[in-house]
Amino acid sequence: MPVILTQIIAIELGLINGVNGIFRQLVYQEDSVSTDIISEEFSKNAQYVHRPLYALVEINKSKIECNLEQLQSKLIPIPVMEQTFRVDIGDMLPKDNKPKSNRKTLLSIKRRALPLVPAYCIPTHKSQGQTLNKVVIDLKLPNETDDIAAVYVPLSRVKRLTDLVILRYFDYKVLLIKPSKSQLTEIE
Repeated sequence: MPVILTQIIAIELGLINGVNGIFRQLVYQEDSVSTDIISEEFSKNAQYVHRPLYALVEINKSKIECNLEQLQSKLIPIPVMEQTFRVDIGDMLPKDNKPKSNRKTLLSIKRRALPLVPAYCIPTHKSQGQTLNKVVIDLKLPNETDDIAAVYVPLSRVKRLTDLVILRYFDYKVLLIKPSKSQLTEIE
């Protein structure tokens, strides 16, 4: 399955946020697999993996020049990574249930996950700087969008117009968006 790396693992090896690869295999702790039936909706011979260790991903743009032990060329082990982030739960409560004080109610969340997402679909900012073979884009933008990059970036990802398909009808005015003052300043 085509995937995109979502975190920087090693800049010097080209294992950076946004690099594309092909997911080949999930490696997990042997004792973490169970066949206990969790739900009747899955087949009776389904296996449930509780503790993945890493994914083997083929990354052609990696700068690893030698084969890793017992792995074919460009096959890179991508480890499970742990992240901790804080969320102000006051932001999630309805306005009438928010605490009266101005103190933030922070909830600390720890998550372990593979830093990969499927690459069948990517947002505009992830495609910046890439040349893609075939692109289907949606130019129907939210009403508040006045960012020229939201239109220019996806339209400029392919080398030939025949490799570009526009998903649905869009308002022609999005093609007339002018750069903002801050964008013009940045260009200067």
